[in-house]
Amino acid sequence: MAAIHDIPDVILSHIFASISDTRTRNSLSLVSRKFMLLERATRLSLTLRGNAKDLFMIPTCFRSVTHLDLSLLSPWGHSLLSSSHLPDPQLLAHRLRVAFPAVTSLTVYARSPSTIQMLVQQWPGLKRVKLVRWHRRLTQWPIGADFVCLLEQCENLCWLDLSSLYYWTEDLPPVLQACPKVSASLVHLNLLTTSFTEGFKSQDIKEITTACPNLKSFLVACNFDPRYIGFVGDETLLAVANNCPKLTLLHLVETSSLADVRGDPDNEGFTSEDAMITRGTLVEFFSRLPFLQELVLDVCRNVRYTGLALEMLNSKCKDLRVLKLGQFHGVCLAIESPLDGIALCSGLQELSIKNSGDLTDMGLIAIGRGCCKLSRFEVQGCKRITEKGLRTMACLLRNTLVEVKISCCKNLDAAASLRAVEPICDRIQWLHIDCVWDGLGETGNSDSEQVGHSFGLNQVGESSNLFSFSETGNEYDQDMSRKKCKYSDDFELSSDSYIMETNAVNGFWCKKWDKLRYLSLWIGVAELLSPLPMAGLEDCPELEEIRIKVEGDCRGRPKPYERAFGLSYLARYPRLSKMQLDCGETIGYALTAPSGQMDLSLWERFYLNGIGNLRLNELDYWPPQDRDVNQRSLSLPSAGLLAECRELRKLFIHGTAHEHFMMFLTRIPNLRDVQLREDYYPAPESDMSTEMRADSCSRFEAALNSRHILD
Repeated sequence: MAAIHDIPDVILSHIFASISDTRTRNSLSLVSRKFMLLERATRLSLTLRGNAKDLFMIPTCFRSVTHLDLSLLSPWGHSLLSSSHLPDPQLLAHRLRVAFPAVTSLTVYARSPSTIQMLVQQWPGLKRVKLVRWHRRLTQWPIGADFVCLLEQCENLCWLDLSSLYYWTEDLPPVLQACPKVSASLVHLNLLTTSFTEGFKSQDIKEITTACPNLKSFLVACNFDPRYIGFVGDETLLAVANNCPKLTLLHLVETSSLADVRGDPDNEGFTSEDAMITRGTLVEFFSRLPFLQELVLDVCRNVRYTGLALEMLNSKCKDLRVLKLGQFHGVCLAIESPLDGIALCSGLQELSIKNSGDLTDMGLIAIGRGCCKLSRFEVQGCKRITEKGLRTMACLLRNTLVEVKISCCKNLDAAASLRAVEPICDRIQWLHIDCVWDGLGETGNSDSEQVGHSFGLNQVGESSNLFSFSETGNEYDQDMSRKKCKYSDDFELSSDSYIMETNAVNGFWCKKWDKLRYLSLWIGVAELLSPLPMAGLEDCPELEEIRIKVEGDCRGRPKPYERAFGLSYLARYPRLSKMQLDCGETIGYALTAPSGQMDLSLWERFYLNGIGNLRLNELDYWPPQDRDVNQRSLSLPSAGLLAECRELRKLFIHGTAHEHFMMFLTRIPNLRDVQLREDYYPAPESDMSTEMRADSCSRFEAALNSRHILD
C-alpha cells in the first residue's frame, strides 16, 4: 500500500507550501529528516522573537525565507542595533544576513535611522519594507532621515508600509522627489499612520502621487475639514486620479477616524461642516480610475447627494469589489422599486457604510437586492435603520453573507442586532455587535409572533407593502410572506431550507451559530458581559476567537455592583482559545484615586476576574490608561489574575509592567511567548522605575526560558 513517503518530492513541496499554521509546520518537521528539509525549504515567512543579544539563538536552517519580521525582537521598542545593548551591532546585522540570505521583504522596529541604514546594507535587494516605531521622532534628526538610506540603497523597492511608524508628514515627499527612480518603481505605499494629528496636506499628496506615478495601492491619512489649511477636496481627488491612473486600491481616510472610537448613537449622522467634494468631481474621479478594486473614502465631513455618482461606479469601475464610505449621504434613496445609488454596484463583495444620515431600511433592502454577491457588510452610525430592514437584507443575502459588523446604530442594540442576523445564524463566520443591553426587556419575537422565514419580495421597493408597521409587532406583512421572490431563483427561505434550534429564554430565541468563529464586541465601561448568552449568543460550538473592546471614562463612576465583568460566562464556548481584551480606551486614575472612587488597579481586577476559567492559548491585553500621566501599566491584581490562565502559550501585554509583577507569569506551565509592547502613541521615552527597562525584560525572559515545557 502506498504511503505519504511515496509521493514525489515536488508534490510534497506544494503540500507543505500550502500550510500556513506555524505549529502545524513545526510538527511536520519532527516527523522525519525528509519532512524537516521539505518544511524548511518551503518556509518563506518567519517572525523572530527573543533577545537580540543572544546571537547563538539565531536559527540558521531557514535559508529559503523571503519575508523576515524583526519588529518583535526584545527588548521591544529599543533600538535593534544599539551599541548600548550589543557589544557589536554590525555583528548582529551580519549574522542575520548569513542566516537569511534570500530575504526580499523586511519588517523592523526602526527606533533610529541607524537601524535602517545597517540593515539595508545587508539586503540591498529588498523589495518590500515595513517600518515600525511607536516612539517619538527626535527633533534633531534631519528631514527624511528615516527614508534617505532606504530609497538610496534599495533600488528594487516596490512596496513600502509606514502605517506603524511615528514620523513627520514633511519627512517623506522630499525624499521621494530626490529618488525618482525608486519612487517610480513603487506600486504599494501605505501612509495610514495613526500618530498623525492632521495627516498629509493636499500639496503633500500631490507631490507624493506625482513622484510615484505607477502606484497600484495607495493608502493615506489626510484631512477633509475645509476649515484647515491644506484640506483634501475636489482638486486633490482629481490630482490623485490623474497622477496614478493604475490604482487598484485606494484609501483616503480622515485622521480622526483612525482612532476607531465609537461615536454617539444619538447623532443624526450629519456634521456641521460639508466636505469640499462635489458630485461632479466624484463622477470624474471614478471615471479616471477604471482599474479600482478596493476603494475607501472615510471623509468624516458631509458628502451630500452621492447616489448618482455612486451609480457610475458600476459602469466606470467594473472590477470594484470592496467599497467603504464614511459620511456619504444619499448612497441609496430607494424611493421607488427601481434600484439606485450604491445598489447598482452588483459586483461588490464587501461594503461598509459609516455615518450615513439618510440611510433607511428601504435603502438596506435595495442594497440587498442589488449587491447580491456581498460576503461582508458593515454598518456604523446609521440612526434611521432598524432590525426589520437589516433582517430583510440578511434574508436576501443568505447565500453569500458571512461577515457582519453592526456598530453605533441607535435602533440596533445587542438583542436587536442578533435578531437581525438570525436568518444567517447557521452560516455567519464573523460578527461584531455593540453590547448595549437596552432591548433585553423587549421580546422582539414570541411564541405567538414568529417572524416568517419564507416571505417574498416582489414589491420590495414599495414600503407600504413590505412591513406591517404596527406599534407593537415586528411581523412582516403576512400577504407578502405567501409570495415568491422574483429577483432570485435561489431565494427560498422556507422553514425546511435551514433548521434553527430554538429555546425561549426571557423572550429571546437562542439560536445555534454553527459556523461562527470570530466574535467582536464593544461594551461601555462598567457594563457587564453576563447578558450576552441571554441576548442570543448561547450556543456557538465553533467560536475560536473573541475580541472585546471596553471604552469609557471610569472617573466618577460608582463601584460596580458585581465583582466581575463576566469573562467566566465565555466558558460556555468549548473551542474558544484566542482573546483580545482591549481596555486601552478605558480612562481612569493610575495613581491614587479621589475618595469614593476606584483606581485602575481595581478596575483591572473587575475586568479580568474569571479569566482563569477560560481555556485560552493566546491573549492580547491592553491595560486601561491614565492619559494625564501617559501610563498604561499592568497592575498587581491583573498580574495575579493573568497567572491563573493555566493553558496560555502566548501573552502580549500592550503596555508597561513592573518586573516583579511579570514574575507572576512564570507560574503558567506552558507559557512560551510573552512580550510587553508600548504600541500606543506616544510610547514613553524613558522610565526611572523598573518598568520596561531592557535589563528587567532580559531577566524576565531568562526566568521564562529556564523552565521546562513539556511540549
